Amino acid sequence: MRARQVALLATVTWALLTVQSIVQSVTTGDVPGFAVGTTGGGDATPDHPKTLEELEKLLGDDQPRVVVLDKEFNFLGSAGNTTETGCRPKSNTECLAKNNGFKGQDVILFPDDTTLTHTGGCDQQVKVEITYDNANKQMLSVRSNKTLRGVGKKGVLKGKGLKLEGDNIIIQNIHITELNPQYVWRGDAMYLGGIDDRALKKIWIDHVKVSRVGRQMFVSGFDGVEIITISNSDFDGRNDWSSSCDGRHYWGFILDGTTTRVSFLNNYIHSTSGRSPKIIGASSPSANVVAHIANNFWSDNSGHSFEPGEIAFVLAEGNFFEGTVEPMQADAEKASISVADDCSASLGRSCPANSAKTSGKFASVNGDRALETVKKYKAITGYKPVKAAQLSESTDNFGVGSLGDSPSQGEVNEANGSKSDTNTKQEDPAPVANQNGSQKEEAPQNENDKAGSNGLENRVDSGSNNGDSPAPANQGIKAEDNTQQTGGQGSVAKDFDPVATTSHKSTCATKRRRA
Repeated sequence: MRARQVALLATVTWALLTVQSIVQSVTTGDVPGFAVGTTGGGDATPDHPKTLEELEKLLGDDQPRVVVLDKEFNFLGSAGNTTETGCRPKSNTECLAKNNGFKGQDVILFPDDTTLTHTGGCDQQVKVEITYDNANKQMLSVRSNKTLRGVGKKGVLKGKGLKLEGDNIIIQNIHITELNPQYVWRGDAMYLGGIDDRALKKIWIDHVKVSRVGRQMFVSGFDGVEIITISNSDFDGRNDWSSSCDGRHYWGFILDGTTTRVSFLNNYIHSTSGRSPKIIGASSPSANVVAHIANNFWSDNSGHSFEPGEIAFVLAEGNFFEGTVEPMQADAEKASISVADDCSASLGRSCPANSAKTSGKFASVNGDRALETVKKYKAITGYKPVKAAQLSESTDNFGVGSLGDSPSQGEVNEANGSKSDTNTKQEDPAPVANQNGSQKEEAPQNENDKAGSNGLENRVDSGSNNGDSPAPANQGIKAEDNTQQTGGQGSVAKDFDPVATTSHKSTCATKRRRA
């Protein structure tokens, strides 16, 4: 009897120690940038959904929750398919004529567009039969005080993206993929449009991967998101279909909104051909967008990356570009972006220079105007960037799988070289090759965008009538092999066991109503 009691006590003690060690290992870390203080579901007991319906219910209710994904949730086919008339844009007609081994994108029409004249992308009114998956017509709604977290590389959302409709949300260590990649529209991975006629607050997107989407990898618009950090994530543009006809995704990011404040830190953006990111205040006449973009790594981008527009103020520091034809496409009158390393007078600290290797020129446009605005935000002035560097493709740096301490950019393949006043040093031309080895030809034609997707057809797409068309790639761009010092990474997610609860408590009690 005594032996059994001892054995039982030992078992209970082991179980308690195991639980204690798991709980202690769980932390979302110090949230960097604007989203500091975000706690998500806090210390709520973790939920492990098993079905698609259960996942939708957990994310969309009014309770603080930590929702853990330990498997792939495949929504493809769950809502059936639709076969109907779509349209073929000029970009795809030209892609078919090239016969270069790549495929272009056709366009899903907006409801009731029988004339093919009210859908962005239908620039030649050519009808074509299309078949697409219906799952992402209604994106997964994520309400306030939620943490959505994947276990290792198991947490996959296939066929359905996320629509954030609340405050205090953490999205961490998941992979969003297969969102009608062959078509424009019906393919956003993450959408934030405000709620109750106001901007969202306290959003942290961290260690997320996005791949094979038809539309934007991330888009904010309408009322926008007042407080958000996007960090340590992998935005993979490789695709069988692309509007640029080169296997690289054109529709990357739109950062817009009446009130939008974004920290974009330590991310990997690769194999894209445009909008990486597009930053513009176009949602309303009073729109105002501020973006801090630091310590990111751009690679294999055949078109343009940055696309700053009017009523948007951007500080870009410590970023590294490799194989990027046009790091920035900007209107000299409307854009406000500072990329200079001499910003101590405005910010009270230095700004590590951006670095470029076999890439185009990256220089400030109305930089003083940008600094005058960004200096007002402690999330920017208090950030501690490091040198720019070409990071290795490891989940220790970004993406799903490992959530341990990410190395600072300056610690991995640190760039060497000298600084320059424009942050770039012009060298001999070296066109970026397509994936099949051929030289880049042109980016997609004018899609004349006027609306969003996923039931948001009344949305005025960011940048409509503001140069919001894919422009021809700059074939005369000169390669840059300049490796100046640049900005770096602040706090990163600490190591944790995603199965257990977080050590933070929810502080947001905002009542949620469906928009």
